[in-house]
Amino acid sequence: MWGGGAGGPGAASCAPPAPAPAAPEPATVGRTGPPAQLTTFVGRRDELERVSRLLGPLDRGGGARLVTVVGSGGSGKTRLAIEAAGRDPGGVAFVDLGGLRDGGDLPRQVLNAFGVREGVLNAGGRQSQPPDTVERLVAALSDTDLLLVLDNCEHMVEEVARLVFRLLTSCPRIRVLATSREALGITGEVLCPVPPLAAPPEGVSAAEALEYPAVRLFADRATAVRPDFTVDAATVAPVVRVCRALDGLPLAIELAAARLRSLPVDEVAARLDDRFRLLSQGSRTASPRHQTLRAVVGWSWDLLEEDEQRLARRLTVFAGGFTLDAAGRVCELSDAEAVERLTGLADKSLIEGDGGRYRMLGTVRAFCAERLAKAGEEEEVHGRFTEYFLDLARTAEPYLRSADQLDWLARLAAEDANLQAALHRAVRTDQDTAFRLIAALTGYWWLRGLRGHGAVAAAELLRKVGTAPPQGLEEEYVLCVLNAAAGGEDGAGGGFTLQPYWQPAEEIMAELEWPPRHPFLTVLWGMGTGAPRPSALTGGPRRPDPWSDALTRLGRGHMALFGGEVDEAARQFEDSLAGFRSTGDRWGMALCLAELAMLAGWRGEGQRSMALYDEALESAGQLGAVEDLADLLCRKADGLVRAGDFAAARTAYERAARTAREAGAPALPAAVEWGLGEIARLSGDLTEARRLMEAALAGCATGWFAVEELRARVFVALGRIAEAEDDTARAREWHQRALNVMIGSRNLAGAAGAVEALAGVVLLEGDPEGAALLLGLGAGLRGISLDQDPDVARTMRRARELLSPDAYEAAYRRGRAMTGEEALAFLGRA
Repeated sequence: MWGGGAGGPGAASCAPPAPAPAAPEPATVGRTGPPAQLTTFVGRRDELERVSRLLGPLDRGGGARLVTVVGSGGSGKTRLAIEAAGRDPGGVAFVDLGGLRDGGDLPRQVLNAFGVREGVLNAGGRQSQPPDTVERLVAALSDTDLLLVLDNCEHMVEEVARLVFRLLTSCPRIRVLATSREALGITGEVLCPVPPLAAPPEGVSAAEALEYPAVRLFADRATAVRPDFTVDAATVAPVVRVCRALDGLPLAIELAAARLRSLPVDEVAARLDDRFRLLSQGSRTASPRHQTLRAVVGWSWDLLEEDEQRLARRLTVFAGGFTLDAAGRVCELSDAEAVERLTGLADKSLIEGDGGRYRMLGTVRAFCAERLAKAGEEEEVHGRFTEYFLDLARTAEPYLRSADQLDWLARLAAEDANLQAALHRAVRTDQDTAFRLIAALTGYWWLRGLRGHGAVAAAELLRKVGTAPPQGLEEEYVLCVLNAAAGGEDGAGGGFTLQPYWQPAEEIMAELEWPPRHPFLTVLWGMGTGAPRPSALTGGPRRPDPWSDALTRLGRGHMALFGGEVDEAARQFEDSLAGFRSTGDRWGMALCLAELAMLAGWRGEGQRSMALYDEALESAGQLGAVEDLADLLCRKADGLVRAGDFAAARTAYERAARTAREAGAPALPAAVEWGLGEIARLSGDLTEARRLMEAALAGCATGWFAVEELRARVFVALGRIAEAEDDTARAREWHQRALNVMIGSRNLAGAAGAVEALAGVVLLEGDPEGAALLLGLGAGLRGISLDQDPDVARTMRRARELLSPDAYEAAYRRGRAMTGEEALAFLGRA
């Protein structure tokens, strides 16, 4: 034990008084200052200002006598403390405790930093019994203005805390700056957390990347080993990947930059899956725990108690952050144990806590995951992880259809990385659980506009299971098919084709009876295919559940729309909208509003159409459905193009493009290029129109109905460009391709645009009566004539000029009166 203060243990004693100690040498003699640094200080400007301000005079907003810089290993705590000490106008003593192993040597180590000798000679020339080391330290510092820097305190934090408390209470003129992976826990201590250096998102330019301290640090250290290295257009992507993969951890970034001595930067980025082997060589003069990345994390690991190590390795199954409840369930802890042990790991900088969620840095996670594998616990802990998130998804699903929709969407969004990890693991190890997870998560994905979020997992699951749906999981099988389709064949994985899986899905839907266990199934089927209507979507009375009734009517509306029954579609969408409003479901409201806006535009009600689109955008915005926002902006812009307001349409398309990039939506940029191409074509710039349409065609994915419709629209546009150039053969070829796509996807209403475009070709070929018939046929397939469309209006006007009124009306009525089967037969002969 070190000596206590006045009145403490041993304050009164019957022992003879000890000889008075000789006065200590002045504390300034031989003082050890902060080590000189050989590299530039990058980043941490805010933290440096905070430490300097806290340690400054009271009249300048300072006055903290103990400031502890806390952070994970390799985060730059020591360098920050050195820089802050260098700014201090008074005396500074620097003590590195990293090499100290015995807490009993701590006072002597600090005393040595002042050059004060341990023993003294008495007047008779004999060495006296050395006084208590702490007392000598107190005596040396009692009347000294000094900043004492104690570096690397974490492995003896209790001993450091006791010594610092004694010094602060006995030496009123000293201040202490400590660095540690956990706080000292002394009253009056002020913490300065050192978070990872900020790293940029992927896809930024070199100039934007260099605004982030993580990239600046990498560039600075890389230049030291390769003077010709620069962060430019060729290197920015791998540099950003390195900084993000290493969590902005300064030491790790410096070690990675040093590898540029022998490897190009893209190779360094590619090898970070084995980061501990890659980053295994650092400065030979650094302390052993800072020479390799493994040593940095291993130092922290060795300081943990056994139960803390067990929790740390089990937490590695989480792919994203985690809550207290999740950690308790997955790691088998009671609530009290979870609170205590997570707090302990956070205090020791092994995890970070923020707003009720915790996370583990990727480098720490990689190290601890190795320990999980060595402990033989992987299968057991991963099993509990998957079970927990399946339970969460199932619990959330009904709330997504209620007034609590936004709260539960936010909760699932926070767990998105964990849900994805659970799903992909289930696909590999437990296919039945994977089907259940996909079904439970479908509502979340579609409400948030994440249409292709489960596509890769769904496609892989179908590959494993084949075309025989598992017993009792038939609805889940159909939802799996629909989610695979939502990503398109490219988005679902290379070489994947949906064709073999549609037939069993259709057979299941043909026999589906109400109510399905998974309500989203019926509307997605209605939106995604032109297959025969299942019984749940045909007629019948209202359902007792308002949300399910609204969803069913939305599905019926889409079926009516695809069949050209415009009035019936509008009625179903209106009823569906009322139902969704009553439940507070913004997703359903946005879908209904968008369809009603489109129908209003078809009817020439431009003002109402734009108002409905704006209301749909507001609902989608509340959901955070970024992809849906981009899609709605494109649809609104399409209506503006049809109305001739090209300036407003261009603004909406450009906003959609920005929004789509944020969502990573593969098809929407193509929709934007199509829209801008239409503006160019209708403005007479055929060269620019062709360039944009060809770019849109190259950007189209395949496999999902909305993308197929977009491809057909691009074909029609290219045909109209050829028509404007009097190349009727080429124009007919493009329009026929569009027609084949829409008929192939069984969307007769979508085929109407190609039929009306063919009317323009037939007119150029000298057959105005045939053009009038095709115009009527197009209106019949859609259920309404697009008199407001500039292309349709132009063809109508020219055909009327070439025919008598009676001849035009007779031909038009013949086309309009054709049934779907008659139309298909006629078009097959055309």
